[in-house]
Amino acid sequence: MARVRSRVAAHARHKKILNLAEGHRGKRRTNFKLAHESVQHALKYATDHRRDKKGDFRRLWIVRINAAARLHGLTYGRLINGLAKAGIDLDRKVLADLAIRDDNAFAKIAAQAQAALA
Repeated sequence: MARVRSRVAAHARHKKILNLAEGHRGKRRTNFKLAHESVQHALKYATDHRRDKKGDFRRLWIVRINAAARLHGLTYGRLINGLAKAGIDLDRKVLADLAIRDDNAFAKIAAQAQAALA
């Protein structure tokens, strides 16, 4: 059987990795072996941090909602409990947006939550 050489395929594979390593420093950008390691780490970090971003935003929304709730005489936990008892089904992203952009609407929601707690 004839020997198979993978010049074109190997070159394409290496080129793909080296293109992904653009922006890396030193030999990590030009040396295939180091670039491959660097790209693998970078892709792992990208995956992990995409997951982390969801939690980061949730924490940010909770901080914003808590700050706005305290302006209306409630804590975050009591506001969320009151919303659940009042049957108001708004997620934290929308509540945080209302807290920042539309204080009047948030005040009405907070009043309904407070009334449901009483």
